[in-house]
Amino acid sequence: MTPRQLHGPIVMVTGADDVTADAVIAELNRRGRCDVARVDPGEFPRDVSMSASLDPESGRWTGPLSTSSRQFDLTDVTSVYWRRPTPSAFPGLDQEAAEFARAQVREGVGGVLASLPNARYVNHPHRNWAAEYKPNQLTVAAELGFNVPATLITADPSAVRWFAEKHAPIIYKPLRVTSLVRGGRAQAIWTRRVELDELNDSIAGTAHLFQAEVVDKVADLRVTVVGDEVFCVRIDSSVDRLDWRSDYDTLSYEAVEPPVGISERAQFYLRRFGLIFGCFDFAIDARGVQYFLECNPNGQWAWMEPPTGLPMAAAIADALEGNL
Repeated sequence: MTPRQLHGPIVMVTGADDVTADAVIAELNRRGRCDVARVDPGEFPRDVSMSASLDPESGRWTGPLSTSSRQFDLTDVTSVYWRRPTPSAFPGLDQEAAEFARAQVREGVGGVLASLPNARYVNHPHRNWAAEYKPNQLTVAAELGFNVPATLITADPSAVRWFAEKHAPIIYKPLRVTSLVRGGRAQAIWTRRVELDELNDSIAGTAHLFQAEVVDKVADLRVTVVGDEVFCVRIDSSVDRLDWRSDYDTLSYEAVEPPVGISERAQFYLRRFGLIFGCFDFAIDARGVQYFLECNPNGQWAWMEPPTGLPMAAAIADALEGNL
């Protein structure tokens, strides 16, 4: 396929410490067909400036967007890779005023960057957000024929006990990942097995997601889809882990062919959400059956490229250049 000739910049909406975006930027720079600009709304108004004017006739935002190394007009932006913008910091303001200021940057600068009619998004942030809802993910996955573990969302301790008696062993996972800080340190909440004696009245405090555990799990699959490209990696651990993300040092990776039906269903899944890109996680049991766990519409993949040789950065670059 002949590459589409791009004349405007590709904008990477992300923070400075993003190795995934770095890999795509390096690939785009190697090709040299367009300018690439890293824009972090969290650096506004210190190192990022923007003056966006809405043309009432065309409905387009125009005006300059500048970083410490780039300046261009919003109308020239060809594609946007929406990764991980950081929250703005306002150290001179009290907590309430700083939160107000952050919200204005998020809605103003972030909102304009999400409203460029000529741009191709990988992925659009509003669609990312909608696709992150676990109940919606599981519903669509089941409708498309993926194997989905039995699932319960509730704050009723008696309902969880009934679910555990019927489907034991069961696991718990958060419905949405948020920043959790304890003792001044950020902590992750991994998927974990729940024992019957843990099912007490504390469950009534908020909504929880419980699932039947995939028993006899032997490995995991991470399936990364970019347009028509599907990259399938088998993840094995040297120890028994419910959640492989809890210890990367125990993992090994192997590029494999996608199991029958996975590629087609995964692409249908992304189209249902209006996405170009997504990272799917599956558990594989001893019979070789794959169970859908989740799809992260803004998932990580760069750390798997070196050990597998799969050209995932090139596929993202192709998507941003309009070649997928």
